[in-house]
Amino acid sequence: MHFFSTLLILTLLCGSCVMSEMTIGQPLESSAISQLQPNHSSAQDVADLMGAPNQIVELGNKSAWLYEAQKERRAGLFILVFGTYGQNKQFDRCWVFFDENGLLTHIASSLESGTAEYNLSSIG
Repeated sequence: MHFFSTLLILTLLCGSCVMSEMTIGQPLESSAISQLQPNHSSAQDVADLMGAPNQIVELGNKSAWLYEAQKERRAGLFILVFGTYGQNKQFDRCWVFFDENGLLTHIASSLESGTAEYNLSSIG
């Protein structure tokens, strides 16, 4: 009986759990993106609303700017011989395309960083 009590106490002491959240970049604002108007907004207008892009791609005499943010949530539970760990990573991305005169021609965006969830999956 003493053995099982000791084993139970050790099991409870050896267990651990962890939860963490990591954000890279500022989440993109849908209100700022909705103010951008193809064939009307300039590159300066985009920079004023969105800030500096994460990446600029030159496409001949045209260009594309990438705005990106990421949120990752992790959770884990470890008890003696059983462990479970999971992570969920979601991104905000917005591509804006400019013609040779710096006029906005196209916008493509996906705002998913707010949907990152804590997730556990068995790892044995």
